[in-house]
Amino acid sequence: MVADRPVTLAAIAGAHGVRGEVRLKLFGEGAEALRAFSVFDAGGRKLTLKSVRPANQGAVATFAEIADRSAAEALRGTLLTVPRAALPPLEPGEYYHHDLIGLPCVSTDGTLVGHVAAIDNFGAGDILDIEKPDGRRFMVPMTEQAVPTWDATGVTVNAAFIE
Repeated sequence: MVADRPVTLAAIAGAHGVRGEVRLKLFGEGAEALRAFSVFDAGGRKLTLKSVRPANQGAVATFAEIADRSAAEALRGTLLTVPRAALPPLEPGEYYHHDLIGLPCVSTDGTLVGHVAAIDNFGAGDILDIEKPDGRRFMVPMTEQAVPTWDATGVTVNAAFIE
């Protein structure tokens, strides 16, 4: 796990109102999780969080550096990131999606399968989207049966789940 690799927590979706508030598309656990961070990297500049509240399909936030609607609109599409080291430590068996994406995948018989291209969750748990060397993809549930082990060096997938 790379401690200095930035983790994207949200993206600015546009302005909200005329006072410089912004609408956020969230990539984490919700608006409450953003409160744990006071400063975000926003495309090379720092934004200081003043307030955040849940809103329909995301959140609405106020940053000290955004004074009006024009400034808020200018940041549309900007990603809000924090260093990986700033995230809370994990309990055994937990993982951050950020840490798994890009890791090589091998089968339980030792064959290189590909790499984790994405992680989806359609409501029943996380699903690894694994890209094979030929570019084709397949999905594997992130369960102990399908993915018996993972660490900072790679993911092991039960051979029975490989397409």
